[in-house]
Amino acid sequence: MVAAPVLEELREVCQPQAKLASRNGEHWAGRIYMRRVSLRTTRHLVRTPVTPDQLTWTMVVCGIASGAALLIPGLAGAVLAVVLMQLFLLFDCVDGEVARWKGQNSAAGIYVDRLGAYLADAALMIGIGFRAAQNGVGGWLSLGIVTALGVVLLKASTDLVDVARARRGLTVADDEATRPRSAGVANVRRLAAAFKIHRVTNGIEASLVLLAAAIADVFAGGVDVTRWVLIALAAITWLMVPAHLLSILSSSRLR
Repeated sequence: MVAAPVLEELREVCQPQAKLASRNGEHWAGRIYMRRVSLRTTRHLVRTPVTPDQLTWTMVVCGIASGAALLIPGLAGAVLAVVLMQLFLLFDCVDGEVARWKGQNSAAGIYVDRLGAYLADAALMIGIGFRAAQNGVGGWLSLGIVTALGVVLLKASTDLVDVARARRGLTVADDEATRPRSAGVANVRRLAAAFKIHRVTNGIEASLVLLAAAIADVFAGGVDVTRWVLIALAAITWLMVPAHLLSILSSSRLR
């Protein structure tokens, strides 16, 4: 059997500093802890026939399953959703690392990776809607679906910047280009970034917030805390949709 590569050598190839340092290119959980876990996982996977695309599809399954786990009532479903979302993040790191080491990057892999991000976050929001609709109380599932739609629009508005730039023959926008040209918009954006409220629209953060709500529901009885969390997620998401669009249009990303 081929010997596992040295971690330092693997890190140099699989975790380029330009990507890790990018504010938009790396999730905070990846920088804090998951890249340490993923590199050790990748170290063993590169010795196997597994392909990056197979790992990406595994990521997709974990993300969708995280939302489905919320159909399980009580604390167990919320815990399982968090575990699956963490696995989603792990495979999201590992697939790219294996691709870089094996030189097997592909357009299909990138496409499925982005599709998986849409599906995972949307599935979790819909799962929260199902959970909030416990005992057949109407409207909560619809609110979950509406929240999922908003999350998809947020992701799509970001990805469409790359589409627009590519069609104009431009390179990918750097972090500097994301800064609004308007001082007023820039100040609002800095204020929002300081409180990090926007992060709860991401499946990883939302699953952790939901777990806290599920723990509170255990003590309070019912799912009232989960319902309030869903209302908050819906409000934040749909406040962000026009705000994010304004931020894009007022920056240099489309110039």
